[in-house]
Amino acid sequence: MNPLITRRALNRATLERQHLLRRTTGSVTEVVEHLGGLQAQTPHTWYTGLWNRVAGFRPADAAGLLEARELVRIVLHRSTIHLVSARDCLAMRPLLQVVTERMTRTTFGGRLSGVDPDELSAAGRALLEARPMTFAELGRALAERWPGSEPHALGQGVRCLVPLVQVPPRGLWGRSGPIAHTSAQAWLGPALSADVPPMTPGALVRRYLAAFGPASVRDVQTWSGLTRLGEVVESLDLVRFRDEAGSTLYDLPDAPRPGADVPAPARLMYDFDNLFLSYADRSRVITETGAAAIRGFMGTNVMPRAILVDGVTAGDWTLTRAEGVSTVNLHLWEPVEAVGEVEAVEAVEAEARRLLAFLAPGDGHDVAVLDGPSRP
Repeated sequence: MNPLITRRALNRATLERQHLLRRTTGSVTEVVEHLGGLQAQTPHTWYTGLWNRVAGFRPADAAGLLEARELVRIVLHRSTIHLVSARDCLAMRPLLQVVTERMTRTTFGGRLSGVDPDELSAAGRALLEARPMTFAELGRALAERWPGSEPHALGQGVRCLVPLVQVPPRGLWGRSGPIAHTSAQAWLGPALSADVPPMTPGALVRRYLAAFGPASVRDVQTWSGLTRLGEVVESLDLVRFRDEAGSTLYDLPDAPRPGADVPAPARLMYDFDNLFLSYADRSRVITETGAAAIRGFMGTNVMPRAILVDGVTAGDWTLTRAEGVSTVNLHLWEPVEAVGEVEAVEAVEAEARRLLAFLAPGDGHDVAVLDGPSRP
């Protein structure tokens, strides 16, 4: 029988892989590649995800890499926008193309009947490589060729067929800009595009386990959006565990698995952190009370920015600003008892003040502690 790994030990292994037990001194690109990318459909909140993980992280460290085209924001896992390295962008997208095609076909397939995909791909690529465009601009331009089709559907069809990156200044810290796209190949150049081979399913699974393991087949499918990975996982040289529910979990043989008693510091996570989105069974980091609180956000088109205490969800945080003072509001979902309630709340408050120094260095700072989630 596979050895048991408790939920608490699973939690500590995950936090270790995620650089959340201690911040790493690795480079931003190394961390982004280790994590297999950060979900980044918001322009800026993912910077906090890097701040949580990289010692001494400054926004310019990532913004400069976006401008230098060493990092890009592109649709990948689960057909959502991820921040990845240039090489991972080119390696992962061919493998994950089927995910984007499936989701786009489900939503827009009926609205694109009669439009040849190859012609749409070629026309869209030509327009976007001539100059970056928003999807609204792209759709209007394509509708001149296909006047009977919905412009929005035409633009989304190109999003599915052509690997598109969002170009700066969109995504740069403290700046804004149109949500404009061009092709990954045009943005990154023909030399690199020709040099990077597509990633294999086995390599993708190993990359996932390095950052999220131990994990089940369903977990890796949830993270990637791919299906039928059971045979791929079974073909790899992996160790096996069973969790408290009896499910089989797989892991890299030499991956770190610290003891369940290793302390976990308070962390204030960003809204779309993959720590919460990359498992079929999220109980390793989300408590039952936390799951109920998160359900209260459903339908609001908002994800909570979760607070971790002793490695698991204990609340969410919001940021407000008035009269030159930025305030982190700590919304506690349940009593914080991990290291004694008073000490735990003090630890969260201290981390909130460090976060304020990162998010709003020129403001006055305050922290407020509130009962219950920020949304019903």
